[in-house]
Amino acid sequence: MAVDTITRPKGSTGEFKGDIHVNDDPPTKNDLDRVAELPVLDMNGKPHAFRSLYTSDSNEPLRVLIIFIRHFFCGNCQEYLRSVSTSITPDGLKSLPTRTKVIVIGCGQPNLITMCARETGCPYPIYADPSKNLYAQLGMIRTLDLGPRSPQYMQYSLPSAMVRSVYQNLKAGRSAFRGGNYWQVGGEFLLEDGRASWCHRMRNTRDHTEIPETRRQLGLDGAQPPLRKTFSSGIRRSSSQLQRRLSDRRKSWSRSRDRTEKSSPEGSMMEKVKENRHEEEASEGWSNEESKMSGTAGTNDDGASR
Repeated sequence: MAVDTITRPKGSTGEFKGDIHVNDDPPTKNDLDRVAELPVLDMNGKPHAFRSLYTSDSNEPLRVLIIFIRHFFCGNCQEYLRSVSTSITPDGLKSLPTRTKVIVIGCGQPNLITMCARETGCPYPIYADPSKNLYAQLGMIRTLDLGPRSPQYMQYSLPSAMVRSVYQNLKAGRSAFRGGNYWQVGGEFLLEDGRASWCHRMRNTRDHTEIPETRRQLGLDGAQPPLRKTFSSGIRRSSSQLQRRLSDRRKSWSRSRDRTEKSSPEGSMMEKVKENRHEEEASEGWSNEESKMSGTAGTNDDGASR
């Protein structure tokens, strides 16, 4: 078992500091048998045996990629799920010769699953393991180390991800402390016909498998992954939408002001003054035209009399 290969400091409770050198040996059949009946909870809090996520009732071959994330408010893991959702799509999985599914498991309470799905746009089933028994039995560790570099799947900066995480915590109210253990990190496990064929255990809080490698393990490496919309394009789009809304609002205010002025006594008086001014200008115009016509007529008469 991979967890047995980790050298734990004396008196350690499982938390580590720094990038941990944990191996990526897939769980054995005995390992999976040991955790097969451990429960995971769906969004309604209903328990399901872990075995039910990766076994098929039919004889049809089945592959399941199980992604273990950290707590449900983790900005790094949310970024990973966003990248997975746009680069490994349900339609893309349908193109594979073997039926393939993706499942996500977090270590928080199940009532936050809906929030996680909404924030990440994840189209795949999400479950909760608040006991963290699966994490421990499958060799995943606990650390707060960020790692030496920012992964490619993160398109938000680390400060932005942290701000979003804090904001989500504040919005969650009483559920703010139910997201899961901040020390717990996860990993990715690929199971085929009930056996683990590949896995990656996170060594720090930003150590999910990069998207190209995950696609390669699924057999999607022959196609270029679709580009995810960047944060800057979202800012530009939001800015242009805001400008249009402000422009429409100014026009609305202008129309409303005109209607108000016309409906008020002062507005009515002003309208009458304007109408009188227009009538006077029109009258003066006609007078000028008549004078010109009279002058022209007089000239013609003089010429004729001569």
